[in-house]
Amino acid sequence: MTPPVFDSPTGNAGARLRILHTEAATSFGGQEFCIYKEMVAMRDRGHHLELVCQPGAELGDRLSEAGFTVHRIVMDGPGNFLRGVAFVRRLLRRERFDVLNTHSRRDTVLAALGARLAGTPLIVRTRHLAKPINSLYAYTWLAHRVIAVSRYVRKQLLDGGARPESVATIHSPVVLPQVREGVSLRQELGLPQDALVVGCVAVMRAEKGHGDLIDAFEQISVRFPTAHLVLVGDGMPLFEQLQAKVAALGLAQRVHFTGRRHDIGNVLMAFDVFALATHREALGTVFIEAAAMGLPVIGTDVGGVPETMQAGVTGLLVPPRDPAALAAALASLLDDPVLRRQMGDAGRERIRGEGLFSAERIAGQVEHAYTSWLAERGRPSREARSA
Repeated sequence: MTPPVFDSPTGNAGARLRILHTEAATSFGGQEFCIYKEMVAMRDRGHHLELVCQPGAELGDRLSEAGFTVHRIVMDGPGNFLRGVAFVRRLLRRERFDVLNTHSRRDTVLAALGARLAGTPLIVRTRHLAKPINSLYAYTWLAHRVIAVSRYVRKQLLDGGARPESVATIHSPVVLPQVREGVSLRQELGLPQDALVVGCVAVMRAEKGHGDLIDAFEQISVRFPTAHLVLVGDGMPLFEQLQAKVAALGLAQRVHFTGRRHDIGNVLMAFDVFALATHREALGTVFIEAAAMGLPVIGTDVGGVPETMQAGVTGLLVPPRDPAALAAALASLLDDPVLRRQMGDAGRERIRGEGLFSAERIAGQVEHAYTSWLAERGRPSREARSA
């Protein structure tokens, strides 16, 4: 069966939708940033959106600052769970929401149960993670439809038993990095003008493959004496473990740790090649950001990473956990400035010129999915019904 694909041109839907998003996480990472970008883009298309989150959630703080209505409830513990279900049920009924869109396990169980009790027309669960599905109830009985952020994640859901007709692939939106005047990472790090810089931007967790990248860089370090590796991101205890590994390899003067940075546009501008040796990835939006800045990218053939690039055109794919293959890919790009420029230009055109992965394009797909699913269920938006 052909997987459901939702695309639509930029423009507003015929009816304004009322959409409630929920997220249980209090930290702010890639998943929460995607929710933020989608909600802003959907509001720009004329829809009304609100959020339910936990106290102290950074996503709630950011959306509140952006002018959204944010409801905060504690989702931990049996008593709070029951109170939360009742709260969401009342909210959905009182404010006459057309769509509930949940994002994590805890808020899905709580909010979707409240939505079932409220008779909400459409309950959608977005799956952001590239992990095996332990239980299907959140994707079948609780939710009417599911959004997977990559074709790989959709396949995982289907392999776990989800119904093909109920799961659509809609990629995560990507906001292109901005460059601030007067900021130079190369100058900050004291890199020579002729340095060839390989860069990686990722939280430091074992699954991101920083150790493989360091091993690959060590293999090419003699052949390319002007090459430097810049690792952007934080995460204990791996950060300190990687620093110790670099020191043991005698590469402390050529491998640089910046910690977490917020000026990603300026960071990417300092690189000649972007590489991330991740072992698991639902999509890999950082590859898209790097390509948008005109960088050739090297990624691993796992999860949704192949969906972010055109292998051989905008970048190179290598097997995961294979430092030798990664070293060969690095060498091929460091040795060929023409190839670097060609791949970088192709990636920039694909992302910026064609608008792939833009928040506006993704919001159009989400909007079309919502309206199509409401129609399939015989439940047009409340605004359309009252017209």
